[in-house]
Amino acid sequence: MAAPSYIPPALARLPELAHNLWWSWHLEARSLFLELDAPLWVKTRHNPVALLHEVAPERLDQAAADRHFLRHYAAVLEAFDAALSGRDSWCAKRQPRLASGLVAYFSAEYGLHGSLPFYAGGLGLLAGDHVKEASDLGIPLVAVGFMYPQGYFHQHVNADGRQEEHYEQVDRRRVAVEPVPAPGGGREVLSLDLADRRLHAAAWRVRAGRSEIYLMDTDLETNAPWDRELTGRLYGGDQEVRLLQEILLGIGGHRLLRTLGFKPRVWHANEGHTVLMMVERLREHMEAGLDFDRALDAVRASTVFTTHTPVPAGHDAFPFSMVEKYIRRLRELWPSLGRDEERLLAMAAHEESWGSAFNMTALGMRLSGYRNAVSRRHGTVARRMWRGLWPEAQESQVPIAHVTNGVHAPTWVASEMNRLYRNFLGKDWVQRHDDPALWARATKIHDDALWKARCELKVKLCRFIKDRARQRWAEDRVDPGQVVAFGALLDPQALTIGFGRRFATYKRATLLLHDAARLKAIVNDLRRPVQIVFAGKAHPADEPGKQLIRAIFHAARDPEFAGRIAFIEDHDMHAARYLLQGVDLWLNNPRPPLEASGTSGMKAALNGVPSLSILDGWWIEAYDGTNGWAIGNPPAEGADPGAETSDAQDAEALYRALEETIIPLFYERTREGIPHGWLQVVRRAIQSVGPRFCARRMVKEYATRFYVPAMEQSERPVMSHAKPDLR
Repeated sequence: MAAPSYIPPALARLPELAHNLWWSWHLEARSLFLELDAPLWVKTRHNPVALLHEVAPERLDQAAADRHFLRHYAAVLEAFDAALSGRDSWCAKRQPRLASGLVAYFSAEYGLHGSLPFYAGGLGLLAGDHVKEASDLGIPLVAVGFMYPQGYFHQHVNADGRQEEHYEQVDRRRVAVEPVPAPGGGREVLSLDLADRRLHAAAWRVRAGRSEIYLMDTDLETNAPWDRELTGRLYGGDQEVRLLQEILLGIGGHRLLRTLGFKPRVWHANEGHTVLMMVERLREHMEAGLDFDRALDAVRASTVFTTHTPVPAGHDAFPFSMVEKYIRRLRELWPSLGRDEERLLAMAAHEESWGSAFNMTALGMRLSGYRNAVSRRHGTVARRMWRGLWPEAQESQVPIAHVTNGVHAPTWVASEMNRLYRNFLGKDWVQRHDDPALWARATKIHDDALWKARCELKVKLCRFIKDRARQRWAEDRVDPGQVVAFGALLDPQALTIGFGRRFATYKRATLLLHDAARLKAIVNDLRRPVQIVFAGKAHPADEPGKQLIRAIFHAARDPEFAGRIAFIEDHDMHAARYLLQGVDLWLNNPRPPLEASGTSGMKAALNGVPSLSILDGWWIEAYDGTNGWAIGNPPAEGADPGAETSDAQDAEALYRALEETIIPLFYERTREGIPHGWLQVVRRAIQSVGPRFCARRMVKEYATRFYVPAMEQSERPVMSHAKPDLR
């Protein structure tokens, strides 16, 4: 790590704390850095590594002489050391066998903190939450991914509403990453033989509590210029670049762990980008003397594969000719494969749906022994989608289970709500937050205290949005219409609806604009005004997604909407926290049944923000008639994943819910200005979502249903793999 130029001896462990993202989900640790220099904390966007490089030496000396600060510092370090020890963790107490092993987790992206832009959306945020919760539970976990020096793009929206992508180089000296030295010295940790050249890679380590994430990086002088850019950007380049990235992630990632001396007992592949890790393990077993079938059983016995989407475009499929180009070199390295090469290639085929293509998800399904979708509804859809891989099985018996996603509560709960929960649920609420009995205490939260916290969070959101709009005005001289569209006229007293999603067409970001005249009447009601805040990025190659942004931006500029529609540029973890925590109502209206899970509504609910959502993904499990609102009817159990639903019908249901129920309830106030009826829904959202849709419940479920059985099975003589529990 690049050490700051000066740290007083009394505060010698501040750099160590700053370089472990544990601080990011612990309120007292965050407040320690805030107390050190509040304006600088805001300027660095809550990045303590950058803060320690910029803070004045005199301020550090003052803190080192301040008894209050030193007590705070000591208490944070005591909690930090206890967390890293893992002695009293759930895993050590309840799953000692798992505590003595190691889980390897592979993902193409990780959403850990806003200073590390190595994520594009829900997949990466889910991976980041998984890694953090594994640390909290004491599950030994090592993760593998990419160091993207330019990360994901920064989004600007021009005066015509067009998304513009800008890339910035991550200054690795000022973020929480450390270079991994090669065993023999230098930076090159591994190399791979490709079809016509050798690819070299370095690695960086990120610490997240007890978990470690190793990120591969090809930006080395020993690589050709085009290979130095291979890991330059998240989801950049053409299809061949994507394949090369997946070769490096899967095959290279496995070799990286072996080079560093790790011996995982369980291997978890997060989506199809990572599947070639299983192929490399198959090769390893065959070189150790197993034939193809026994090696296949050995890989399956210890492999978990999670699929995240029913949308066909979300599954990587490459021309066999392209894969053959690189398999040719693989054949030279793997002479024992022999005639079984055709069998391996056939395992990546799913001609019924993808034609003649090497499908990573199909290969992952066939090489893993434990497979899961990410919600109950997605499990049903996934079994229908992939039933062709098991033609002998009835659809209900296709061996794909489900583990519904959850979110890492300490990361996403606002400090205002954290304090409220400490006061009314108990100081140990974080340690017990997957216990429904704990959340039953939410009935004790006084309406005035709950409303006060919710109002404070909305004021913070409006201030954040206006500060961003002011900054764009000052720095880029954008026109006044853009400033209005960026939210300069938002009112913290108005009912505020939030929509923050990736701008894929199936998420239907513009459904609320279906009847513009009706929406204008809703938002401009003098006595009961409503405002809508949108945020999200479209993939750089997704022109239809960009057109959705343009349509919303034009509505935000329309004077007839009176500044009551806003679009937040550059939606990232930092902005998402303000949005999820500060709105009154969370809107989610994808085209069913294409929503695998969704997690933004879970994060919102933990902060007292109920959902207005299509009954799909996670919401079809969560909605009980008291904890939010549903748009339309649930999809039929046997619905085709690609079936169309009527935008007009769903828009009508959305408008009607707002006009007839939601808006009147929000504005029904006592003399003191408190909406007791609304707060009943808020309280039910908190109670019902808190224990069931947290990452603690999710990771415990992975551990007990998959990780422990996989460890036990990997210790037995190689034989047929178990069928996953389809509950």
